[in-house]
Amino acid sequence: MTDEVYDIVGIGLGPFNLGLAALLDGTEADGLFLEQRPEFRWHEGMLIEGTTLEVPFLADLVTLADPTNPHSYLNYLRETGRIYEFYFYETFQIPRREYDDYLRWASERLGSCQFDRRVESVRWNASEKLFVLTAVHPETGEVHEYRAADVALGVGSQPHVPDALDNHPAVDVFHTASYLHRRERCLDADSITVVGSGQSAAEVFLDLLDHQPEGGYRLDWLTRSDGFFPMEYSKLGLQHFTPEYTQYVYDLSQETKDELIPDQDLLYKGIDPDTSAEIYDLLYRRSIGDREPDIGLFATTEVSAIEETNRGYRLACEQTQTEQEFTHESEVVVLGTGYERPAPDCLDPLSDRIAYDDHGRFRITEDYRLELPGIEGCTFVQNAELHTHGVGTPDLGLGCYRNTRIVNQLLGREIYPLDTDTVYQDFSLEQFLERAPGATTEPTDDEPDTNEMRT
Repeated sequence: MTDEVYDIVGIGLGPFNLGLAALLDGTEADGLFLEQRPEFRWHEGMLIEGTTLEVPFLADLVTLADPTNPHSYLNYLRETGRIYEFYFYETFQIPRREYDDYLRWASERLGSCQFDRRVESVRWNASEKLFVLTAVHPETGEVHEYRAADVALGVGSQPHVPDALDNHPAVDVFHTASYLHRRERCLDADSITVVGSGQSAAEVFLDLLDHQPEGGYRLDWLTRSDGFFPMEYSKLGLQHFTPEYTQYVYDLSQETKDELIPDQDLLYKGIDPDTSAEIYDLLYRRSIGDREPDIGLFATTEVSAIEETNRGYRLACEQTQTEQEFTHESEVVVLGTGYERPAPDCLDPLSDRIAYDDHGRFRITEDYRLELPGIEGCTFVQNAELHTHGVGTPDLGLGCYRNTRIVNQLLGREIYPLDTDTVYQDFSLEQFLERAPGATTEPTDDEPDTNEMRT
């Protein structure tokens, strides 16, 4: 362990911690960001040709906090000689592959990013009032220790496969996160079933549908949802991904949040309308001339188990509205069953200090810190606060806002401005009362006389 003490050490390098590193670059804060992979990669198994980012390019690492920052997407285009090509591209939603390339470009420019470092433990040194992080090189096993005043937890999410659908050969039954690594297997199969109806499942289905004529396979799409519904993408609906709505949700009681957030899936979990339209349009073209596309789309279907057979896999299913059970056979199964965010093992040394709520979830402060009674240092969280801050938590567009609050706390002053009054909608009653002259919570004294009304 060196004598150097960092102001903050980040654990994991996804877009959010990378954005924090970019916003800290050029300030007096001394940060270090550790990543176990040998280089930056972002959802590489889902970088399907033709897919786009679901938010405008302005939701890059820095622009919404600092449009002049040298780590912006527009500067990436300038530095890579693509600024005029983008000018004529004339779209806000950029190719996902290019966003991945942009993030890698930024990570290579930032001296604070250190790869091949898997953080194994984080402990609190009470005598020094510092965090001590132990990391190892994944290939060599070499051990490194780092000391920091604060920590930023950005380990991201992991593909979630329900236990009942797990433990099958990964070449045949796999999560959408691995799709591109398994696509050749899909194209050689006689039948493929996609399970789930989020954006990832839709993109996989569309790609397989596009390649179906050359592969000649049967293609089915099952979901337990009531239908293949689009994600909310109206301009008024998108106001839920703002600092104001985040603050409104945080101020609600936890009981109210736990009732509200599960009902907001289509704000961030549905299918992009353009993807939905592409699927429909392709099916329409395939059906010209009284042809019948060799596909099946079936909603309200719960897949409860997968059993291996000599011909592939048998899925145990139930149509949930009619409670009818049936089986479905498929040679390959692609699972769009979402992601989870388990507490990372590296926090185990702090487990007796971390405050949890009644459901065993992190208690998180308004300014994105774990509640750590008795510890002076801060452990900031990135994309671990859905239950406390609401549906905007995983949104790339709010990453700059969260990082702005973290940076300003680290440096003790306003380095980047905190945007306020960014939407036309009011979320809290207090806001509406302040703006609407005709609204009040006070009882009125000018009720009409009922006798006069009868005459």
